[in-house]
Amino acid sequence: MTASPSSSAPPVKQALILAGGQATRLRPYTDTRPKAMVEVAGRPIIDYQLEWLSSHGVEQVVVSCGYKAEVLREHLAARRGGPEITLLVEDEPLGRGGALRYAATGLRDPEAPYFALNGDVLTWFPLDELTARHRAKGALGTLALAQFRTTWGIVDVDGDDRIEGFTQSPLLPVWINAGVYLFEPGLTPLLPVRGDHESSTFPDLAKEGKLAAYRIDGFWRGVDTAKDVKEAGAEIEAMRGKA
Repeated sequence: MTASPSSSAPPVKQALILAGGQATRLRPYTDTRPKAMVEVAGRPIIDYQLEWLSSHGVEQVVVSCGYKAEVLREHLAARRGGPEITLLVEDEPLGRGGALRYAATGLRDPEAPYFALNGDVLTWFPLDELTARHRAKGALGTLALAQFRTTWGIVDVDGDDRIEGFTQSPLLPVWINAGVYLFEPGLTPLLPVRGDHESSTFPDLAKEGKLAAYRIDGFWRGVDTAKDVKEAGAEIEAMRGKA
């Protein structure tokens, strides 16, 4: 959960966290709080994120929020240490791409690159390696990718259609958007004012060859449902037990 000094690339010092969605699939956890404040293994998701970013040299984090913003504001105001927090509240839902563009207005240095995170992601990997990959590729944006783990069990079948066994929720040989990005400042004005960057900005940049990929080798978990809260909590507790 701490930085890995594997690269000489200078650190990126600012980041955005998107924490504005209502996260209806996380109810009842989100009945009284935004998804970034949902507790996993006894701690809110956003605390893990802030600690991870800070350990890699991030000095300012802009948190974009909307739903139950007062809960997040009170929690962040009580924090001690870590990065400087700038809280921006959306007056109306802007979509993920619009929220990213809006949050970028709160960055201390609008001419510098920045990380961006979805507010429901738990992960620990060396951000210095992502930064080095990003710069080596000369990318306008770099997406962290996670290997897809299916929620379904897989049936192993031989060539004679005999069942050999079963594998529950295996990792598949495909990669998904992990909700962690590194953007150059030139990408910001390409984000939609309203709407989703994954259906507009990203496809356009991919066609132009301006997006790079970084494959996560380590822990990653998207917390989208009540089941995810329990499973992610069990994984984190298991890692704590091995520490």
